[in-house]
Formats: sequence, structure tokens, C-alpha cells
Amino acid sequence: MYDIIKRKRDGFELTEEEIQFVVNGYVSGTIPDYQMAALLMAIFFKGMNQRETFDLTMSMARSGEMIDLSPIEGIKVDKHSTGGVGDKTTFVVLPLVTGFDVKSAKMSGRALGHTGGTIDKIESVPGMRTELSQDEFFEIVRKVGFAIISQTGNLVPADKKIYALRDTTATVDNISLIASSIVSKKLAAGADAIIFDVKVGSGAFLKSVDEAKQLAKLMIEILRKSGKLARAVLSDMSQPLGKMVGNSLEVIEAIETLKGNGPSDLKKLCVHISQKLLDLVGIVVSEEEIHKEIFSGKALERFARFLEAQGGNPRIIENYSLLPVSEKIVEVKASRSGYVSAIDTEAIGIASVVLGAGRSKKEDSIDPSVGIEVLKKVGDSVHLSEPLVRMYVSEKSDVQLASRLITHAYTISDESAKPREIIIEVIE
Repeated sequence: MYDIIKRKRDGFELTEEEIQFVVNGYVSGTIPDYQMAALLMAIFFKGMNQRETFDLTMSMARSGEMIDLSPIEGIKVDKHSTGGVGDKTTFVVLPLVTGFDVKSAKMSGRALGHTGGTIDKIESVPGMRTELSQDEFFEIVRKVGFAIISQTGNLVPADKKIYALRDTTATVDNISLIASSIVSKKLAAGADAIIFDVKVGSGAFLKSVDEAKQLAKLMIEILRKSGKLARAVLSDMSQPLGKMVGNSLEVIEAIETLKGNGPSDLKKLCVHISQKLLDLVGIVVSEEEIHKEIFSGKALERFARFLEAQGGNPRIIENYSLLPVSEKIVEVKASRSGYVSAIDTEAIGIASVVLGAGRSKKEDSIDPSVGIEVLKKVGDSVHLSEPLVRMYVSEKSDVQLASRLITHAYTISDESAKPREIIIEVIE
């Protein structure tokens, strides 16, 4: 291990055998944290080429269970978001695409930091189960078209250990390490085709379009070499997606979108991702036909069947009072008149965590009833003392800190600003 650290420190390529040695040794415990941390820092500064990144990804993917989806007939697809504020696209995209002869056996994660977790959101539905046996998981996918479960403990153990170390050694922000972390989980999950929703902007992990394109191209190339189909959509995260930020609130907004009533940016992104994902597997469908799937009510019906199959109460679709939503509301008001010219979206995400909707540490519990409703977005006019957001709070919420974060997140100017298009670019 000493020699491998030294070679990477000095800018040399690591061989496939060396990378395999490192991954196996770290997972088994024969390589200690301090040596792995040293190698990660060397990679952070010296980088990895595409071949090294591919070998790292494959070694990590094979470090644990590799799920075989072949018992499920048909094409299996997956969608992965790099994380953002108010991102509830999974709950809209999966009911849409599975109406066109594809299936999705989706594994998702929990919230950590300022971005929300898909599993935390869907678990706000009373009775919802996200830990299922493989047989039950597969059976729901066969019957409904899709299912969403939390990641199994045996899936990519190398990533769990390495990511935890990266998180505490300031080595997260490296394109090769990010790509290998994401793609290793996708390979282990077994889908035939994956579409990435790569978020760009103040509320995203990647702040620049160039960085996002670099990551998207690298992930697509690794999957292509692995025999998988892949595509990426770069989408805007310079302001929250939709209006709702928080667990139950985002479920409600997803349902409203499946009813045809959702915010235009969320609806546009979900329809676009759905169309591009279907096109990727050779199913030629126009965005107009996907819109029909919404207006016909079929996608909403599939979402209800998914809830019921996993123990959730499908009556929430018509009765939102069955979801835990706080009745205590506090508004954050504008300090001047003008136009919203920018939003620090990460600060909005942090404010939702402060209210109790997210986690600062893995062991933190989440309050599904709290969150933020964004009333003013970029380009909107605003008057003095007019509400910018509506906060749903609990007794444990730090309302003052959240209010300060939101106040400072908004830039109000004399001239109107044009918001960036929700869809920035598609990477084939």
C-alpha cells in the first residue's frame, strides 16, 4: 500500500491489479483508514484517467452483492439524480415511464446535508415500507411496473466505507471519485439503462456547467464500457425545483404533478427526462404522449398501486391531511421591493435541515411534517413585507436561524432577472 500511495503521489497511473488490491484490502480491513486517506488525497491532487476510473468503479461494484434483475421480464431502467433542493422527480418519472413497457427496480438513498433523500420522502407516507426482501421487491416491480426501496447493506460496501472517509478528509470533490461512487451503485443495482439528472447551480453539488458535463460524460463512458445504455440531462439547480422543500410537502407536490397541476419547471423536467429515458431504450414517444399519460390519470393510478403494494396508504392521493404536515406556519418576508434576481439554493436546503427536514449527521432523525414552500422565485416581482417563503415548523425547529438563512439567500434587485432554463443540455 505504501508503494501504491507513493506512485499516485508522484503522478503515475495505478494498474487494475493495484486498484483491486486497494479496494479489497480496505473492505476487508487489512488496509487502515490512514493509508486509504493518504491515497484519496493523492488521487484528489493527481487525478485518475478514464481507465483508472473504470477499474476503480468495477472493483467497487464487485465488492458486494450484484443484483440480477433477469427474473423480471422486459427492459429495466433507472434514473439517478446527483442531488438538489426540492428534487422529487423520481415520484413522477417512474410512474410515467413504466406506462410504456419498461420496468424500474429502484434503490434510493436517504438525506445527508442540504439535499433531500428519496427514501425519507416516501417514508412520510403512513405505513410505507422501503425495506423489502428481494422476492417481494421483484414481485412488486412485476405487478406495478416499479418499486422503490432503500439500498441493501450488502450493496457496494466499498463505496460506503470510501465515501465516509472522503466525507471526513475533504476529498469528496473529485470527478473520478464522484463518478466511481455513483456508477458502482448503478452497476450493482442491475438496470439495463440509466439516465442521470445532473444538477448544476447554487443548490447542486456541481456549481458549473463544465464540471457537470465532465462528470456526465465520464459516467456515460464507464457504463457504455460495462455494456449498459446511459444518457444524462443537465438541469438547473440555481433555485429550488418546484415550490416545496421537505418530505411530506414534496410528496404532495409530486402527486399534484401527476394530476397535471404541478409547477411548470418540475413538470417540464420530469416529462423531458421520461422521454429521453424511453428514447434511450428504443421506445420512441413524444413529450405530448407522455403528457397524455398524466392527463389520462394512468400514471397517478400506478403511483397509488405502488404505495399500496409497499404498505402505504393510497388514500393520501385524495386526502393530503393523512400526511404529516405541520399546521404551524411562519412566513419570511421581503426587506424591500423589487425583483428576485438570485437565490442561494444551498442556503434554502440548509434552512430546511435546520427546521428538521434533513440530517446534519447520519444518526439524526427527520421530521416529515416540516419544510419550506417557496413563494417567490427568480424573475418574480416582490413588494416590501410580502412573503418570500412559508415555513412549516415544529417545536424543535430553529425558526430564527432558518429565517436568517432564507433572508440572506434571496437577492432582490431593481431590475427583473430571467431565470435559467430548467433543462440546460442533454449529454448523449
